[in-house]
Amino acid sequence: MWVCFNDGFVSAVQDRERPRTLVVRARNKRHLGDIFPDYEVVISPDADYACRLFIHKTEFAEILADRVAGIDYDNFKASVKDRRLHRLYADFWYLHAEYQREISKPGIR
Repeated sequence: MWVCFNDGFVSAVQDRERPRTLVVRARNKRHLGDIFPDYEVVISPDADYACRLFIHKTEFAEILADRVAGIDYDNFKASVKDRRLHRLYADFWYLHAEYQREISKPGIR
């Protein structure tokens, strides 16, 4: 699962050895530290996502729920203060718009 917060981008996947645990990964250590301040961040420089932490699924869900409850903006991209993260999301938005146009063509699902 990719999660785009206005202060960080993370990828959450199942921990291979613990069924109730997720590995939350990021390319920027600060993103994990800002979103999950109570968790130890492990650095693996050669991994696809260099930064990761381990969190129980219910705790991850609680953090997501708190973040959703705290949304106070009416334009997500405009709420992103980090210039590089904003550019990443703008590119992502553009690719999604292209995808929407493509699937909207007759005969394509």
